[in-house]
Amino acid sequence: MDLGIRGRTAIVCASSHGLGRGCAQALAEAGVSLVINGRQESELERAAAEIRAATGVEVTPVVADVSSREGQAALLAACPRPDILVNNNGGPPFRDFRELDRDAMLAGVTMNMVTPIELIQKVIDSMAERGFGRIVNITSISVKMPIGGLDLSSGARAGLTAFVAGVARGVAHRNVTINNLLPGSFDTRRLRQGFAAAARRSGIGEQDVAARALEEIPAKRFGTAAEFGQACAFLCGAQAGYITGQSLLIDGGAFPGAF
Repeated sequence: MDLGIRGRTAIVCASSHGLGRGCAQALAEAGVSLVINGRQESELERAAAEIRAATGVEVTPVVADVSSREGQAALLAACPRPDILVNNNGGPPFRDFRELDRDAMLAGVTMNMVTPIELIQKVIDSMAERGFGRIVNITSISVKMPIGGLDLSSGARAGLTAFVAGVARGVAHRNVTINNLLPGSFDTRRLRQGFAAAARRSGIGEQDVAARALEEIPAKRFGTAAEFGQACAFLCGAQAGYITGQSLLIDGGAFPGAF
């Protein structure tokens, strides 16, 4: 399917691996030039080279902490007027909420709520001026369904969801959309780190933790970054202009609800 975005430009945050990398790859396959981002230079450069080799699009790696003012400035220096913005960032580690002090809570809210809002502020007006813009925020299934130990991440991402709901309606008439992708259990580094933490807490092996997690997913498998990326690319496509302010669960059926 031709998404109608060949020749567009995109900033994809936290995209050297995992779900962000999946989104970057899918957008590149659709012909979009990329600015990708990560903190580890060697890993980021490798991702950029692999995406270039596979798709032939221009890929600019920017080593930066996207939550810092300097990091955001570097991203926008590389792509001042992106057509597409994919907000993604690491979240706070698994931790009992009783262990969270004020500094930890403020850091979590900064990473998973304030940072994407700041980036949206910086790009949305130029998108509206050109009459095209696609913004996708990667949040989490935990926005709709609590996950023990991820309370801070869940709260910050739920705050982002509520914040952008009104913003999305304010720019829809300019063909600028804002949507959220809510991943469930995907085979990523963060998922494996969560299994390791759960294994330490429970005293059972990581494989047993993973097996129990699989039993709770109707699809009986973990998702892949590639299939997540394709969903992101569709929301960024020309055909998705009538979809805005929505939160799409991609979870293999794990959320037990009809709505």
